[in-house]
Amino acid sequence: ANAFPIIKKSPYVSEVIVLDTGSTDDSVRVAESCGARVIKIGIRSFDHGQSRTLAGKKATGDIIVYMTQDALPVNEYSIENLVKPLFENEEVGASYGRQLPFNDATPFAAHLRFFNYPAESIIKSLKNKETIGIKAPFMSNSFAAYKRSALEKVGWFKERIIMGEDTCAGAKLLMAGYKIAYVADALVYHSHNYTAFEEFKRYFDIGVFHRMENWLLKEFGSAECEGLRYLKSELQYLLRNRLV
Repeated sequence: ANAFPIIKKSPYVSEVIVLDTGSTDDSVRVAESCGARVIKIGIRSFDHGQSRTLAGKKATGDIIVYMTQDALPVNEYSIENLVKPLFENEEVGASYGRQLPFNDATPFAAHLRFFNYPAESIIKSLKNKETIGIKAPFMSNSFAAYKRSALEKVGWFKERIIMGEDTCAGAKLLMAGYKIAYVADALVYHSHNYTAFEEFKRYFDIGVFHRMENWLLKEFGSAECEGLRYLKSELQYLLRNRLV
């Protein structure tokens, strides 16, 4: 609900579509009162890829912005900055913004955002797999934008996968000749304070995803080096901030 006033300030937003998966609070009423179009789907039938494809096909614009309910734009320029590379560069098929941790984020949650979403923007192409490997197709649909024509060309989002429909789409876009823009000045707040069990489940799900979608690792390389780089970065972050 807090995001709607900020979203509506952007001149780049022509419509807002909300996918509601059986909410029991005031979400639907708040969304409709803000002028959003609400599409209701059963929570048991929810699928990350299929649901995003459904919403995308219902949208009328040439550029489609995806944002999860727990992401909050930092200011009214967040969406404008996010979609700018799609207007300015015909080779860019998708873009994603920078996620900042909420004020109450734990050190581990904060570091994950700083690690995955640095302060420098970059435009990634297929050739970047030689230097950054599996990070080349990395995206996050918590705050991302796509050209409709690019999504149509690659068959929209992969369905029936446990997670990673955004990275799968990014990989298919790179392999189809498109580029992906990471836009560091397109800012949202988005972080999760996971418990130890939730953290374990997250990494377990990532492992299942990579095993099921092993074509990603064959095309872009193993994720093991990236995992080691993350652990080293986390230790340095904790030491630098005197948290250990």
